[in-house]
Amino acid sequence: MKKLFVLITVLISLSLLGIILFQVSWLKNAAILREDQVRQRIDNAVNEVGLELIQFKTQYSTPYNNDIPLFPRSAHDFFKRNTIHAKMSHQKLYERIRKAFDRAGLEDLGFEFMLMLRSDQPFDPVEKQTPNYVQANADTVHNYSAKGVGIVVSSGSAFENPDEALFVVALDYKKLVLRSLTGNILLAILFTLVIIAAFFVTVYTMLRQKKLGEIKNDFINNMTHEFKTPIATISLAVDALKNEKVMSSRERMSYFSGIIKEENQRMNKQVEAILKASQFEKQEVELDKGPVHVHEIIKLVADKFLLQLQEKNGRAELALGASNDLIKGDEVHFTNLVNNLIDNAVKYSKEHVPIHLKISSYNSGDKLILKFEDNGIGMTRETQKRVFEKFYRAHTGNLHNVKGFGLGLNYVKSVTQSHNGSIKVESTLGRGSVFTLEFPLETDAR
Repeated sequence: MKKLFVLITVLISLSLLGIILFQVSWLKNAAILREDQVRQRIDNAVNEVGLELIQFKTQYSTPYNNDIPLFPRSAHDFFKRNTIHAKMSHQKLYERIRKAFDRAGLEDLGFEFMLMLRSDQPFDPVEKQTPNYVQANADTVHNYSAKGVGIVVSSGSAFENPDEALFVVALDYKKLVLRSLTGNILLAILFTLVIIAAFFVTVYTMLRQKKLGEIKNDFINNMTHEFKTPIATISLAVDALKNEKVMSSRERMSYFSGIIKEENQRMNKQVEAILKASQFEKQEVELDKGPVHVHEIIKLVADKFLLQLQEKNGRAELALGASNDLIKGDEVHFTNLVNNLIDNAVKYSKEHVPIHLKISSYNSGDKLILKFEDNGIGMTRETQKRVFEKFYRAHTGNLHNVKGFGLGLNYVKSVTQSHNGSIKVESTLGRGSVFTLEFPLETDAR
């Protein structure tokens, strides 16, 4: 069973890892594809601007750019007279590029640009340039330099219509790629979280089933042990009753008949404990609640354990200091609650150490507080966390020196909660335990 659990866990873990790696690979491929698409849109926008500028250059021959004089004073000025630089201002060129980017769906993408003459001219070829173009063009990590588009007019000589080129750098285009992948990323994260949640739910369910299986096996073993002893005793008593010497003696017949009755009652009590626990779990128990004086029940139950305590040189100290001990409860179930707590203190006592059980009470506001303190074997932290679980019993190795099904404290908690109360335990291993119960007072019945 353990090997199967480990194998299934490993297989699920490998499947989860494979799914995550697939998600990462899918996102990586999607990012590469989307990046290529954005680059293509940038190139198309720049090419579109280039075609517009060629058309503009051929249609408009009158310069209106104040940077170039209407009547050239030098060959340099005359050469630049029929350029985009001479016919279009910096702002107009920027707006034309901006509109082309917007039409390409790149509204949020910034850019830097440079307009220049062909590089074989003897004078400075740069005509227009944004302030941060050089820096942006050098940054190849975050920015994308679109291929320069030539502005070439086929008619006229190179002197009449000089060749020009426009270069555009898209700023932080990868942010645009990531923004466009936001939906895919969120979907992948959500899918991965669902898979991880399913993995943990599966492992949790497997652990719970494993735990329930162990509890079931422990319960069957405990039940077998608990019933085996009285059944064997009854069998021996029945065999003894068949003996002629026993049959001829009324005292012996009565003795063995009493043993059979006691063992039968013992088994009935075990069966009732199981049925009660099941009924409380299914909330099928109907409590007959009424005014109950807690101190009277505690004194009555403590008297029943007097002989057992004396056998172990023990004593029960009653410090019932509560001025009001009246609650609304079921007398039968509340009596069983007190009986289980005292019985636990006796069963889980240390060998060769006199039992000291202290039961105290006091009022806190409109509450009645009960404390059951013993000097028994105590509990570990792990046991304290699980001591109220159904069928749970603290491990004592291979020894079965304490009898029971692990239903007593579960029953105590169920009865406490059905009386609108609460219970907690504080314990130190080897020093004893303290069970603290809190119940609301029945003020109307006073």
